[in-house]
This record gives sequence, structure tokens and C-alpha cells, in this order.
Amino acid sequence: MAKTPKESLTIFTDIVLPGESNPLGNLFGGELLARMDRACSIAARRHSHAIVVTASVNHVAFNKAVPVGSVMTIEAKVSRAFRSSMEIYVDVWVEDRESQIRSKVNEGIYTFVAVDKDGKPITVPQLEPETALEKERYEGALRRKQLSLILSGKMKPTEADELRKLFIG
Repeated sequence: MAKTPKESLTIFTDIVLPGESNPLGNLFGGELLARMDRACSIAARRHSHAIVVTASVNHVAFNKAVPVGSVMTIEAKVSRAFRSSMEIYVDVWVEDRESQIRSKVNEGIYTFVAVDKDGKPITVPQLEPETALEKERYEGALRRKQLSLILSGKMKPTEADELRKLFIG
């Protein structure tokens, strides 16, 4: 039975502490990656109801620094499900200290695989996107997967039908 992205939605809100920052007073990139990975892991687990493992970090954009004292919110949800893998899109927001207005500072795309207790991949439910943004991310996921497979040598460029459509029409 297919699921919707909102069923996997995971939201973390936390404050950035001095011990998590670099000499410039901003959150360490590795600390942010770990938090994003945990949020994505929970989203993948909610979608699959299974043990999940990180297969790849496909994209991370460190668009703005996250200063000490910032209230940071990480939102992750499944953007597409394949056979045993799931692409999870994660957005990172920071609240302005005075206005309380949130602004997007970072984003990432992770891939997780659902596995059984022996670590063997298992089938996951399909995904039915609902919103315009969910549909956009869903459509892009297959192209991103094909590009990743080409770059890793697991797919020939001539087999990447979705990518060919971008260039050939």
C-alpha cells in the first residue's frame, strides 16, 4: 500500500550550543550532517517500518552558516521510494532571534535502504506525492538516482531514460 510523504515527516528543533561550534562561532558542518542523517533515518524508518541504513549522501548545500544560539529546525521526509531504497529530502531552517521568522539555510538529499535483521534489502511501500513541491521532488528523484548510478559505474548513460529526456526531449 502506497504512503504519502507527510507520513514520514520528521521534525527536529534544537538550539546550537557553543561546544558544537567552530572557532567562528558557527555549527560544525559535521554536526549538521549528523543531525540531518538522524532526521532522514527516522523518516525512512517511518516510511518503511523497517531497519534502515544510510546508502549515500547525494547532495548537501551549506548555503548559510548556523550561528551559536540559533534555534534550528530540520525537516525530513521521503521524496521517492524505489524497490528497497528511499530518497529523503531534508531542509534546514533557522529562526531569526528577534523576528522569529524562519529562513532556509541548508538542504540535503540522502538515500536509505530498508533491510531485514540480516542486513538484506527488503521491499518498501511506494510513495504518492500530494503537494506541488512533493511532486517536483518525486519527479527529480529518478533523474538523481540515474545520475548517481552512472557516476558510480552501475548504469550506462544510454540506459538512463529519464536523463536522456532532459537533453533529447
